[in-house]
Amino acid sequence: MNTAPALPLGQHNIEIQRNREAWSRKPMLREIYYDFYRQIARRIDPQTPGPVVELGSGMGRIKDIIPHCITTDLFPNPWLDRQENCYQLSFADGSVSHLLLFDVWHHLRYPGTALREFHRVLVPGGRLILFEPAASWLGRFVYHFFHHEPVAVRAPITWEAPDGFSASDADYYAAQGSATRLFWWSEGHDRLSGWHLCEVRPISSFDYLASGGFSGPHLGGRFLHGLMRGLDFLTAPFPRVFAARLLVVLEKDKS
Repeated sequence: MNTAPALPLGQHNIEIQRNREAWSRKPMLREIYYDFYRQIARRIDPQTPGPVVELGSGMGRIKDIIPHCITTDLFPNPWLDRQENCYQLSFADGSVSHLLLFDVWHHLRYPGTALREFHRVLVPGGRLILFEPAASWLGRFVYHFFHHEPVAVRAPITWEAPDGFSASDADYYAAQGSATRLFWWSEGHDRLSGWHLCEVRPISSFDYLASGGFSGPHLGGRFLHGLMRGLDFLTAPFPRVFAARLLVVLEKDKS
């Protein structure tokens, strides 16, 4: 299986509701995600003018760590600030300082079309920060066998939407290896005109894998998670084998 079959866009909202249930009953998962959010927060430049906006916020929990962040999603859930579609944002040209996408990039069927829209709304020097699955050897194994979304490391990537495409035409799509391929494995570097690729950081996260994420069973307690963090440290020099997550920072050219 290369990519997810076509499903109604509302599948995203179904998964948001399921994730809220998992969040409430898995304290270790909350701690792990708060650590991820802190890593994102450290890459926000407070000197850049304009609001910080998260796209595809889902549960909107990033506000627990970045309280001034504007949370958005395709669906008007009461805990979010506004509705936004990655392919057609309502923000004015050059008005946003940072765009944060946590597990959203791999749901973009036409990443080039969305990237052009991100470039439009960011100020010169503004940053696009992505947090995604990493398709290392271990990552591919775990995400393939223990996650419902395909990794799709060999499937063609359709960079641009076809003629006549409208943002309202977006459907449910997933290819968890997309960011790995485009930014870590450099398949998309020639498509980044107008951007500076500041950082590509693969992250070992055995504690995340042991948590089961939002859909899998939680393995062990705090002692096991302490051991997993030690394992993260030992395996960090071997990201192509062990990385589970990927942090990517792009900066819009200032000229």
